[in-house]
Amino acid sequence: MLTIDELKKYGADTTTGLMRCVNKESLYLRLVKTVPSHAHFNELYLAIESHDFEKGFQAAHGLKGVTMNLALTPLSEPIEKITELLRAKQDVDYSALLKQIEDARRALEEICKD
Repeated sequence: MLTIDELKKYGADTTTGLMRCVNKESLYLRLVKTVPSHAHFNELYLAIESHDFEKGFQAAHGLKGVTMNLALTPLSEPIEKITELLRAKQDVDYSALLKQIEDARRALEEICKD
């Protein structure tokens, strides 16, 4: 079940995330619950698979904003790295970063289940 304590165990900076939600825990938790199923994850994976760095950058940048605003550090850190590589249109092996992102997304998805 999604709680502040579970998010802390996950590695989220809940103090910052709550502050950005004007300390409204219910709002913060409601927003966090939307993250694992965010459409930009699939868009990011497909764009990288097709070497479409512009679409990949747009998807990553959107995810970066969401995850950083909610202070979901385990997700925001690898997303920030991939965003910058895509911004520079780097044709590199993204598999390690994509695995970090997917592992962190799935871990968050698990704690968001009711």
